[in-house]
Amino acid sequence: MSGKADWATKDYYKELGVSKDASAEEIKKAYRRLARANHPDSNPGDTAKHEKFKTIAEAYDVIGDPEERKQYDQIRSAPVGGFGGQGGFDVSDLFGQRGGGAGQGGLGDMFGDLFGGGRARQPRPQRGSDVESSATISFVDAIDGVTISLRLTSDAPCVSCRGTGGKPGTKPHICMVCEGAGMVASTSGGAFTLNETCPACGGRQLVYDDPCPTCGGSGRGMSARSIQARIPAGVKDGQKIRLRGKGSPGENGGPNGDLFVTVKVSPHRLFGRKGDHLTLEVPVGFDEAALGAEIKVPTLKHGPVTLKIPAGTPNGRTFRVRGKGARKADGTNGDLLVTVEVQVPAVLDQPSREAVQAYREAMAGKPLRAKLFEES
Repeated sequence: MSGKADWATKDYYKELGVSKDASAEEIKKAYRRLARANHPDSNPGDTAKHEKFKTIAEAYDVIGDPEERKQYDQIRSAPVGGFGGQGGFDVSDLFGQRGGGAGQGGLGDMFGDLFGGGRARQPRPQRGSDVESSATISFVDAIDGVTISLRLTSDAPCVSCRGTGGKPGTKPHICMVCEGAGMVASTSGGAFTLNETCPACGGRQLVYDDPCPTCGGSGRGMSARSIQARIPAGVKDGQKIRLRGKGSPGENGGPNGDLFVTVKVSPHRLFGRKGDHLTLEVPVGFDEAALGAEIKVPTLKHGPVTLKIPAGTPNGRTFRVRGKGARKADGTNGDLLVTVEVQVPAVLDQPSREAVQAYREAMAGKPLRAKLFEES
């Protein structure tokens, strides 16, 4: 595409076959008609039509944009004499290219070099994609919360073209498929019309004739980075944590995506987890269960506590120790659930055997299974 200094010598209205007073809709229709007829994909090997396509794209980039068209019309209507006297001036003066160059206060300073003088359309911001990862933490860290370091490899803008998808140094033009909207309508055979990302420009609104050789025109690459992630207290095994803004970088000023971390919690040798409560299985002797006892049991972080076992406690009974469990979302703690397991000795010495034998004889008149044989 040409620079703005060439506008005075180029008739973009003539290139599109419209009058200077044509409406924006008339200009758009003319561009679409000519673009379809001359697009390189429809005319492989036809150099003349390829050049025509570039010319009409350049014309539409300028007069298809209200602000660019206004500037173009002002430049085209300015008196150009070239003799530097009272009656006119040189176009190069208009762009500050005479004498001290473009940096000496001409309109070139004001306009700059937007896409090489083409349409100053900025692609819409695009949100970065979400990233998923996993992390394994200890049981204690899951209860207390922990900050971990994660090494991520994720999708990111191509380092060569900076996400544009075009060969570095080349200029873009408006996508003819979506007409610069970045979205196209899709009916999918149903009664509703849905908008979806334009397949031709990938939502960038602009396209390049020469794709970036590094990314093949996708505008995307891979990025490796390390981040610090805070895992909250009370996280459960298999829970997915969302870290906002820690995903892939956005494009054109768009926000970053999010990072989703699936947490795997290593088992503890003593404690288990039941919601916000911790669980613990404690062995007790037959005599302790039968006669009652006070025993000490460990907690995860608060030191041992004394648990009272009532006489006649059956195997598998669960006792609750309040406030010694996992951290809840409101900052309080759950409970510790202690389940007793009555132990039966595998081997008895002679005194113990005699004591158990005496117990059996004492219970002989109270059979445990008598109710199993009662008539219903």
